Amino acid sequence: MTKPRYDTHSTEFGLWLREQPEIDSVLGYVATNIDFFWKNYKTGEFMLLEEKRYMSEPAYFQTKIFDQLKDAFSSDPKYKGFYLIQFENTNPDDGKIFINKKEAKKEQLLELLQFKYSQGEHK
Repeated sequence: MTKPRYDTHSTEFGLWLREQPEIDSVLGYVATNIDFFWKNYKTGEFMLLEEKRYMSEPAYFQTKIFDQLKDAFSSDPKYKGFYLIQFENTNPDDGKIFINKKEAKKEQLLELLQFKYSQGEHK
């Protein structure tokens, strides 16, 4: 059975998808949103970012989808990786920050967003 949402962080379409028996997860259908496709339109560099609040972890099926996306982009020299960004609370200003499971400072997060941070990169 498709897992219901227990929060209000969805669109009407996202909620509708979960209610359709023809595409239930028991039939193999899964979906995940990608939090950020981050790109510098001037340089063409891009990366994928998954944000988790309160130190939550991606679901198993999410990691499989993310791995598939990483593989699909890996041959593109403009692709700069996939990053899991976890917040102790909700954002960089109200607690600790972790990039790919390593604690980071706000300045390191900003460097990542400028394509200057490479430690812990997952391509």
